[in-house]
Amino acid sequence: MTHHIPPHFGQVIHHNDAPPRHATGPGHCTLVGAGPGDPELLTVKAVKAIQAATLLLVDDLVSEAVVALATPGARVIHVGKRGGCKSTPQAFIEKLIVMAVREGENVVRLKGGDPFVFGRGGEEVAHLQAAGLSVSVVNGITAGLAAVTSLGVPLTHREHAHGVVFITGHAKPGDSGTNWRALANTAHLAKLTLVIYMGVRGVTHIQTELLQGLPASTPVAIIQNVSLATQRHAVCALVDMGATIARAQLGSPSVIVVGDVLEGLLAVEMSQNSHNARHWAHQ
Repeated sequence: MTHHIPPHFGQVIHHNDAPPRHATGPGHCTLVGAGPGDPELLTVKAVKAIQAATLLLVDDLVSEAVVALATPGARVIHVGKRGGCKSTPQAFIEKLIVMAVREGENVVRLKGGDPFVFGRGGEEVAHLQAAGLSVSVVNGITAGLAAVTSLGVPLTHREHAHGVVFITGHAKPGDSGTNWRALANTAHLAKLTLVIYMGVRGVTHIQTELLQGLPASTPVAIIQNVSLATQRHAVCALVDMGATIARAQLGSPSVIVVGDVLEGLLAVEMSQNSHNARHWAHQ
């Protein structure tokens, strides 16, 4: 099988002309969660790991402001992965990490959000452990949490949501994917908030299936570019989700949040829309 490597793969950024590190033994790999994008949302431990790295392997959704925290002399290699686009093969990334650690590099595998939330971090840890190499993980704030926080909304609430489900809207090839209808029924009965990653492309199917178990009036928020200056969002009822995404031209990367914790936000949005409609009617 021929792998298609994106043009930016292997692009190495030298922060200065510092001499290469001469290691005397195996190095270490740290999987670091870069959070949703805003560098101020990084943990202290993440910043320390980034600054200690001699080599950073960076995912596509990691902001340049985070990468800029690397120590002068560290090498940065972009190993982009994004759904629906040409991506660096996972096996290639894992091979690169193993080679670098064996050569004595202090590797930071920098991932958007949290390495263990739809980041394939578990696969990379298992691969390194199987190779007998040293590996650790530093958590990051996942986009689903940062998304609702940016809107002033909780994921759980004593009255409206007794739990939360993080779920992907993008299934791997050959996988039948999520049973959205069953999930909707469970969410309705158990009062759960649904946080859907990578769901914009499949929104028509997701909406149709969720409507089989959730009321049409269930509040929904779609948040694009979470925590960045370019963040945008829209709030609507579940029955209007697909049309709202199309009208607002919201695309990837976005998080879709579904649940009654958004009731207040939806009420404000509907009130504002009603006010605007009356305003324009009197023009």
